[in-house]
Amino acid sequence: MNISVDGSEPGSPHDRPRTDAALWSAAADGDGDAFGMLFERHSDAVYNHCFRRTADWAVAEDLTSLVFLQAWRRRRAVAMTGESVLPWLLAVANNLLRNADRMSRRQRRLMARLRPAATPASDPGIEEDLAARVDDERTMRRIRDGLGRLPPAEREVLALVAWSGLSYADVAVVLKVPVGTVKSRLARARTRLRQMLPDDALEGIQENGLR
Repeated sequence: MNISVDGSEPGSPHDRPRTDAALWSAAADGDGDAFGMLFERHSDAVYNHCFRRTADWAVAEDLTSLVFLQAWRRRRAVAMTGESVLPWLLAVANNLLRNADRMSRRQRRLMARLRPAATPASDPGIEEDLAARVDDERTMRRIRDGLGRLPPAEREVLALVAWSGLSYADVAVVLKVPVGTVKSRLARARTRLRQMLPDDALEGIQENGLR
């Protein structure tokens, strides 16, 4: 069967894209193209989640690679539930994030070698991009420091709802807690932030999605 680049079946009703469940099932049977479609569909969300938790672009890239490496290795062992595989991917990311400080230097050097060689830094465009990345990291570190004053459970809920855009039900799946617990943790987190942080810090957090 031929599949178009967006994962849809030519001639099918409305050429609708294949669901995550269908792609995951195909990947479990060894279909690398199906797994590639899942990567294209969700890698940005995983990458942004990792960056917002680490405030480091390079570490976020490494963690994203490791998330999908684990997903590929476990594709036959994990039965997907729900409409999207993203909650499970973010759960894997959270486990890696908890151990990020313990990642060996050898692993990081390996991931660095797997990335494409950088364009010479003398290129003005590259220099501007690097400056922007540094500014982004500085801003995110400030936000992360503010969020670091929250209890870990509340911080995780806040990041998943506000930054990753997950529903309460999906966050409950990621954290393996009831939906009611998700709602109460989120309410407490937002209240604590308003009480603990100055207005300028809150403004930075709001600009990055934590309203």
